[in-house]
Amino acid sequence: MIINMRTRNARPYITLFKIRFINVLQYRIAAWAGVSTQFAWGFLNILLFHAFYKENPANFPMTFQQFATYTWLQQALLALFAAWRWDNSIFDDIISGNIAYELVRPVDLYNMWLVKNMATRVAGVILRCLPIFVVTFFLPKPFGLILPPDIFTFGLFLISMISAFALANLYCMFYYIFAFYTINTSGLRMFGTALSDLFAGLVIPLPFFPEPILKILNFLPFASMQNIPLFIYSGYISKEEAVYKIALQVFWIIIFYITGKMLLKNALKKVIIQGG
Repeated sequence: MIINMRTRNARPYITLFKIRFINVLQYRIAAWAGVSTQFAWGFLNILLFHAFYKENPANFPMTFQQFATYTWLQQALLALFAAWRWDNSIFDDIISGNIAYELVRPVDLYNMWLVKNMATRVAGVILRCLPIFVVTFFLPKPFGLILPPDIFTFGLFLISMISAFALANLYCMFYYIFAFYTINTSGLRMFGTALSDLFAGLVIPLPFFPEPILKILNFLPFASMQNIPLFIYSGYISKEEAVYKIALQVFWIIIFYITGKMLLKNALKKVIIQGG
């Protein structure tokens, strides 16, 4: 009986996920354009850092092979972790007032947005990751992507990747909620993207930050949104440290989810719907 009730409660969200997932899969040309951009950015980034590494590799916190693996994995999974992967239809519904239709649906608004955002990201990464994985695995060492050290490390990577994916989606939820308090979301989105890109290591990998700053960044949720799974896969951190980092990810997931639900509840109290 309990299982049947839970299945019925989850069914609307599964349906919403499927609808959004299939809708995003239709944009194949945009996906191929994204793949081209990610190849270009990945090669430029690796060649740039290779010039610095040639001078004195001992000065860098990661080996060049770890850096190359980090870069290609970051590019392959960019749609999964990047903050700029917004679901713009949610912003449009809030600004236009169509949110009224969403409020009468017999589902939790927060969970509905979360599921739609997840579907957008999953569809995007499926379209983009395979070509990058295939090509970069065949690049000569140390410029290509390599396999993780062992199967246990790969298992930790998968757990951390799912956690980072959940956290990236929960991060986006804050900006959907903040959209209730503004008439234009462009600045809001730019701020959220810039903040995440800088502190999540999308601009500069976190290990390259000065040690005092790095200690702070490692505890912040931004590091948990992307860097931890990449560190685990590349072998940059030990298995023991990986377990601690995954626990930190779970901590931030709980904090983000509870806080987001509270903020949305408060925002909806101020919503006024006119017309009939």
